[in-house]
Amino acid sequence: MLRTFVVAGALLLSVSAVVAQQDIVDKTQKLMKDNGRNAMLLGAMAKGDKPYDQAAVDAALKQFDETAKELPKLFPASVKGLKAFDSKYSSSPKIWDERAKFDAEIADFAKAVNAAQGKIKDVDTLKASFQPIGKQCGSCHETFRLKDG
Repeated sequence: MLRTFVVAGALLLSVSAVVAQQDIVDKTQKLMKDNGRNAMLLGAMAKGDKPYDQAAVDAALKQFDETAKELPKLFPASVKGLKAFDSKYSSSPKIWDERAKFDAEIADFAKAVNAAQGKIKDVDTLKASFQPIGKQCGSCHETFRLKDG
């Protein structure tokens, strides 16, 4: 009887650990989707496809800033190889193999976001300030994101 409880307890702990790891992956996926939506919005404003909206710009920059602060915590070794269920992309193993480079990419993204905050006041300043943010997103994705299938 005791052995049954020990085995059941061990199984529950294992399941809890897997669920916690998947929660990290899903949180990362949500942040990336939010980044994508905000990047598309800012890009459309910069191109003139959408009217300039200061509140939307400020909200996007705030979300980018939150992402930059959260990302370093969202790639522990325990999630290597896990994938979000509803994504066409996954994390490259290079995140863990080249951790210093990955962390530097996040730091560069944070710098680009911080440099843009408070400077964007119209379409022209949006164009100038958004370009480095987009460049950082692309640079990191090129190296550390895999397209599945």
